Amino acid sequence: MDKATFVSRVLLNIVGLDTGFALLDQQSIDMPKNKPTKGETTRLVIEDAALSLFMEQGYHATSMRQIAERAELALGGIYNHFSSKDEIFAGIIVDKHPYKQILPAILAAQGETVEEFFKNAFHIVISELDKRPEFVNLMFIELVEFKGKHGAVMLKEIAPKMLPVFEKVIKSRKSLRVTNPAMLMRSFIGMVISYYITGMITANSIISKLMPKNTADAYVDIFLHGILKEPA
Repeated sequence: MDKATFVSRVLLNIVGLDTGFALLDQQSIDMPKNKPTKGETTRLVIEDAALSLFMEQGYHATSMRQIAERAELALGGIYNHFSSKDEIFAGIIVDKHPYKQILPAILAAQGETVEEFFKNAFHIVISELDKRPEFVNLMFIELVEFKGKHGAVMLKEIAPKMLPVFEKVIKSRKSLRVTNPAMLMRSFIGMVISYYITGMITANSIISKLMPKNTADAYVDIFLHGILKEPA
């Protein structure tokens, strides 16, 4: 367990839900940021060039030579940082993932109850992803062209930071049916993906006109309580 994850767990175990999330948010703000090296800067330039090309013409239509030209580098210069186009894509998935903006915002989400926390957290995630439409497109490239191949790489990066949040939620609400933090995190991610996919499918259709104005809140309500009424 790395130091950041250990501190996160201690904070969430010592203080309450809202206070712990707020402190962790401040912790992420206060942590010193090292200046990127020349190699790291070049790596990000390559990823930015590749990302723009992937969005313009698709992954398979993009060549390493095109990425080098867009990044204003010699072709051989790219291979000093990435061995293949697939490795560049994997780097983009990790380095460009919006969790770096989303996680502190989720940790700072307010809510006197778990229900309020999940509602606020969901709105935060949707709001941040709306600002990063290119990542949603990357997600579909990952699912369609790679069959989720890079999911393990991404989760290795974000799971140690996200799991403590869901562990605390489970500990703070003894009545939850789900007691596995990994399962709760997976279902939350599933809700977000489902919201986007079904939104795209039903856009500009009769179904979209029948949706309630507070569709996002309805999604969270189903996530928390299911579709069945509680027995009288």
